[in-house]
Amino acid sequence: MKTIASCVQDLIVASPFLEEGLSREIINFSALAKELNAPVSEMLRKPVKDGAIMMALRRYQQPFNLENSRSLKKAFNQIGDITVRSNLSDFTFENSKTLIHSHSQILENISENHQIFYAFTRGMFESNIIISTSEKERVLKAFHKETQIGLQEKLSAISIYLPKGNSKIVGLYYQIFKRLAWENITLYEVVSTTNEFTIVVEDYLVDKAFSAIKRLID
Repeated sequence: MKTIASCVQDLIVASPFLEEGLSREIINFSALAKELNAPVSEMLRKPVKDGAIMMALRRYQQPFNLENSRSLKKAFNQIGDITVRSNLSDFTFENSKTLIHSHSQILENISENHQIFYAFTRGMFESNIIISTSEKERVLKAFHKETQIGLQEKLSAISIYLPKGNSKIVGLYYQIFKRLAWENITLYEVVSTTNEFTIVVEDYLVDKAFSAIKRLID
C-alpha cells in the first residue's frame, strides 16, 4: 500500500539532483513539500497536506552502504592519468553488410600512427566512429558507399584510467556523471573499456569538464 513516505521516496530517487540537494542540506523542506504536493496527491489519489510531506522529507534517509562508500573513495584515490584529445570528429553510419569492410580500411590506414585518436562503437542499427579530424577525408572515402546519418566536428575527448576492479564498484560512473551534470556539462558521447572511460564533449566544454573531473578526484 502506498504511503506518503513511500511516494516521497520514489520521487526523490527518480531525481538525482533532488537527492543530492537533500544530502547537502541546501533545499528548503517547506518549499519542496509544496512542490511535491501535486505529484504525491496524484500518486495517492487523494489530497495531502504539505506538513505531512515535509515530515516525510525530514525522515528520509538515503540508502547508505558503508563498504561501498569506502570502495568508491579508494577507487577515486587510485584513478590514473587523465588525458585530453582535441580536434575530433564523430561520424554516424547506418549499419550494413559492407560496413565492417569499410571500417577495416580505416584500421589499415591508422594502424601505424599511434597519434590518431580512434574509437568505434556498433549499435543495433547504426555505428559511430570518433576519430582525429585529420583523418576526415580518409573516412569519407572509405565509407563513400555507406549511408551517413550524421557528422559532428569540433569535439574533444577526456579519457580517465580507472583502477582494476572498477566494474565491481557500485556508483563509480554515476559519481562522474553526477558531477558533470551539476556543472551543466552536456556529454556528446561516452566510450568505455574495462579500465578506461572516455567522455566526448564539444570543444567549448572541454576545459570545464576537465576541471569538474579533477575536482571530483582531488
